[in-house]
Amino acid sequence: MAADPWITFGVSLVLLASAAVAYHKTERTFGLDLKIHVIYALFMVGMIVLVSFVPIGKYIFSGLSYTFIGAWLPIYESIRAVCTPDEDDDKVWLQYWMVGGVLFMTTTFVDDVLGDSADVYWHLSLFFLFFWLYFPKTDGAHLIYEKVTRPFVAPLVKPVVGKMDNFIKNLTHMVMNAAHLWVVWIFFMFLPAGLKRIVSIAVGTVYPFASSVKAATTEEVEDDTYWLTYWSCYGILFILMDIIENWIGWIPGFYTLVIFSTVYLMLPMFGGADKIFRKVLVPLAGLQELLMLRDAIAIKKSMLKDLDPERAKSVRKVIAKFYEDDHDPNKSSNMQEELMSGYNGMNLPARASSIKLPSFKMPSFMSSNDSEVATENTSLVV
Repeated sequence: MAADPWITFGVSLVLLASAAVAYHKTERTFGLDLKIHVIYALFMVGMIVLVSFVPIGKYIFSGLSYTFIGAWLPIYESIRAVCTPDEDDDKVWLQYWMVGGVLFMTTTFVDDVLGDSADVYWHLSLFFLFFWLYFPKTDGAHLIYEKVTRPFVAPLVKPVVGKMDNFIKNLTHMVMNAAHLWVVWIFFMFLPAGLKRIVSIAVGTVYPFASSVKAATTEEVEDDTYWLTYWSCYGILFILMDIIENWIGWIPGFYTLVIFSTVYLMLPMFGGADKIFRKVLVPLAGLQELLMLRDAIAIKKSMLKDLDPERAKSVRKVIAKFYEDDHDPNKSSNMQEELMSGYNGMNLPARASSIKLPSFKMPSFMSSNDSEVATENTSLVV
């Protein structure tokens, strides 16, 4: 007897809410307490025994519930992590996607292989595994990263990433040639639908996984944020593909469109993930203000890094004064004039304070040395 879809949906929502509360209300232990893992494993075994005798497993451990736990909650938390000023949570969720995300995307076919009775146990296993990866008391993703990924996988992956970068650059140049593009597309169109799906998933996971491993092992935060932004967007694209391919997957060009969308999200030359993230995902999550605060912190860090203290202080004063006033967003010229007026009035060091900068075009009668100084100061406006 099939489970009632409304009951399954309601139970899945309750589990999603419970997992979110547990994640935010539980203190993180980095997975170092062995007793917690033993208790967690015993609880999982107990649930397996329970669903074997009581017919409730089909309502609790469904494809929807493990998708909520393994994909939708991580997607939202990843979006939030990218928006928060705290940069450590970027690496936390990047570690999850390297294990849980890739596992989720590469095992969806198992449902088609298993029968209804075995589905419950498979969904139960995935449910507990995904939650184990990011539950603060178990922190399985961090544990796998520290014990396996960083010492063993990363040294093997880093050289490969460099070769893959070169390969992708060469492939990009080749694809720019329409003749090559048609050859590749025609070959892809004759592949069986199952193989097309495998290729599309491989495109979306293999290179991003390797690059995420490399990013996670560095101290730089920017690459963590870049790939976490990608996983947030690609996770949604994958779920949409997994849902609608049952109805329109037979249409020629469906998987080609999925691959093109994946490449658009993945490659820095397009910046697709960042555009979709900022224009679609952040507004849907209601996190615009949080992202603006993070951007403000990034601007301040850039000023402190790229300018000497006195010049950075002058820029901060102009920006602070500019943001104190309310402006009509439809009169951007007024805002530009006020900002340029503040810039021209900045108390810059002596070597630059005597130069009166026009709006953008440098006069031809300036000496080459003066032009160099003016150009350096003009870069402050960008």
